[in-house]
Order: sequence, then C-alpha cells, then structure tokens
Amino acid sequence: MRLFLLFLFLVALVLIPFLVWGESMMQIFSQDGAIAWLRDFDSWAWFAGILLLMSDLVLPIPATLVMASMGYLYGSILGGFLAASGSFISGSVAYWLCRLLGDKAALWLLGSKDFAKGKKLFRTTGGWIVVLSRWLPVFPEVIACMAGLTRMPTAKFHLALACSALPMGFVYAAIGHAGLDQPVMAVVLSAGLPPLIWLMIQIYWKKRSRSLYTKTD
Repeated sequence: MRLFLLFLFLVALVLIPFLVWGESMMQIFSQDGAIAWLRDFDSWAWFAGILLLMSDLVLPIPATLVMASMGYLYGSILGGFLAASGSFISGSVAYWLCRLLGDKAALWLLGSKDFAKGKKLFRTTGGWIVVLSRWLPVFPEVIACMAGLTRMPTAKFHLALACSALPMGFVYAAIGHAGLDQPVMAVVLSAGLPPLIWLMIQIYWKKRSRSLYTKTD
C-alpha cells in the first residue's frame, strides 16, 4: 500500500509544476521559441539543451520540443545524440538521487513489506516498466525515482533507460531537422521502439545464457 501511495505522491509532486507553469512553459518553449532560446547561447546551445532536458525533472519543460529543436540546430545525428544524452542524464539523475537516499530512508518511506515488494517488482519487471513509461508525460521521472528507491539493478536500469532515450532522442531530432510536424508518427515510434529493442535484448540475453550454460555442462 505504501508503495502505491508513494507513487501517487510523486505523480502529484511532478504534476504541480505542470499545473502552475505548464501553459507558460509551452508558450516559451514552443518549437520556434525553443529554437530561439537555444540560439541565444550560441556555441553553448547544445549544453543549454541538455540542461533543459535535465530540468524536466522539476519543471514542466516540453522535452519533445526541445529534442526537435536540437535536431533543427544540429542535424538528425548530432542533434539526436544530444537529445538522447539529455534524456538519459535526466533519468539517471532521478535514479541516483533516490538510490543514494539509502535503505534506511527507503524503509522509512515504504516499510519493510512494501520495500521488499518494490525491490522484487523492479528487479523482475523493472526494465519493462522503464521502457514502457519513457514516452509518457510525468511517468518517466516518477518511475526513475521509484527504480532508484527500490534498488533496481544499476546496469539493468541504465540499459532500459538507454533503450528508451536513444530512439526517442533520434526520432524527435530527425523530425525537427526535417522541419516536419508529425506528432502521431513521433509518438508511435518513441512508444513502440523501446519495448521492441528491449525485447530483442531479452531474447539475445536468454540465448547467450543458455549457450553459456550448455558449454559449462
């Protein structure tokens, strides 16, 4: 029960800035607005873009518009890499901020029973939870925090995060570079590619594990 209540609390915590500043942020960081804002930083526009994506943890930044703007400024390849990097760093920061709270804080927040449930959930299905949530609003930050708090294996979290951040960053950067307005295509690709990539990794890992097991026999 505490695990679910904490999840709801984090969702509410992330939603508050959206309710207060969401509309004004959308006006400031519209497609043209984001491009103009980044251009003010000249040669440091790439760094400003990454910081914007990182600030999405606490501010209602329209991350997809920032990603598209980076594609417009830097091209689909470099812009995609920068956009994906910003998204990846943002998720990593949320994960580590909560993981570094330690077991005592996690036990105080969740209780021993729900802490054990959370650890089991994110150890077994955490990868799927991460890849299925990254394209949604609000949920990426919350899931990353929950993964860190419940001690999801570090390598597994970051691999799942990369499976989500890379396609999302490159898809929106490519659309921004081409000057296209294809929100449906962007959503379909950014939602569909991460679980597909994660599934392929799972299949490969199982085959490799079986192969190693056979060799040891």
